Amino acid sequence: MFIQCTKKLLEQLDIKPESRVEEEPLFSWHAHLISVNRRKTVVLVNDKNRYAIVLYGLKSKDCKRFNEIVLQGIRETFEEEGIKEEVIEKFLLHSKEFTYSKAKDRTSVARMNKVCANVYFYEDLLDNNLIINTKISRRVSRCLVGNGKNDYIRPNEEMYKELEDFVGQHIFRMKAVQIKVVLKLGERQVWRRIVVPVTRTFPELHDILQSAFGWRNCHLHEFVIFENKPSGHDITINDSSDHEKEYNPIMNLVCDEEAFAYPKETEMKPETGIKLSEYIPTYKKLKYNYDFGDDWQHDIEVERIIDDYNANYPICLEGEGNTPPEDVGGSYGYEEFLAILADPKHLDYKHMVNWGNVQGYEEFDIVRVNRILKNR
Repeated sequence: MFIQCTKKLLEQLDIKPESRVEEEPLFSWHAHLISVNRRKTVVLVNDKNRYAIVLYGLKSKDCKRFNEIVLQGIRETFEEEGIKEEVIEKFLLHSKEFTYSKAKDRTSVARMNKVCANVYFYEDLLDNNLIINTKISRRVSRCLVGNGKNDYIRPNEEMYKELEDFVGQHIFRMKAVQIKVVLKLGERQVWRRIVVPVTRTFPELHDILQSAFGWRNCHLHEFVIFENKPSGHDITINDSSDHEKEYNPIMNLVCDEEAFAYPKETEMKPETGIKLSEYIPTYKKLKYNYDFGDDWQHDIEVERIIDDYNANYPICLEGEGNTPPEDVGGSYGYEEFLAILADPKHLDYKHMVNWGNVQGYEEFDIVRVNRILKNR
């Protein structure tokens, strides 16, 4: 592995740079030392595709084992991407020997600085308890970057292609779950069928559902996990009967610490860091509640498990119906909103059309949804 460092990082690592060596771009990185939240942070940027690895909160003792941390950072980030273990091992074996040099040129430094700017932008994703921050590494590697001549790339997609060329095979192997998510809107049919890797966390599932339904992430949310259907009950999750009376809730995953000020009979736990695989496929019924004012309730049914999912991102397979605009006033407000839109002669028609546009109210577009989900 060839790491080309800024002067600041070389001094921190106490490494004397070597002369220029013959480069293999896929195994060459530029690295910079920055300060985020007053913590020493190293950002490594791949020379071939600008994929990023972020190491956060490094201390002096960590600098003495920097090679080991870099390799582990690549391993954990690739694992989170869903890349096959044998592909990761082959990449790391090829990266075993480390060589350090000065930064190559101004272009490389400028590109690296842009990645560092994205790290600052997404710094709320950093985990203070971890040196290897895979979440922010994956996030900044999904940002569009200029590639010259009005061309743009996504570093993660370029890294996938180059890894496939390197190993000569498909690089992903994941387990995923197919779920049907129904927004409870009385007689109106609003639902999405989505495939999600089970390695994703519940906060990530929240983001996926926000994108799939066109919500704008303006309010708090929670997940409720239910026991499996009792024997002898011939019902489905979409029945009009009250869900909680038919299925006993066993866990309430919350997004905010304030939720613990309002305890429930059901056990409550912060959702942070909890992967879907901890509850799925053991439990087949869940509920996603969004915006406790308008009270949008989504029933989630696990339809099947996919053991050999060959992508590392969620996909919306199909769906129906438009999502109400944010802050419309719940189901009653939505019905009133639709009634006004259906009557161009209504005094509030123009106002309501404009308000709906501001709130992002639009027709369900599965192509647009999947374009967004691909970078989740």
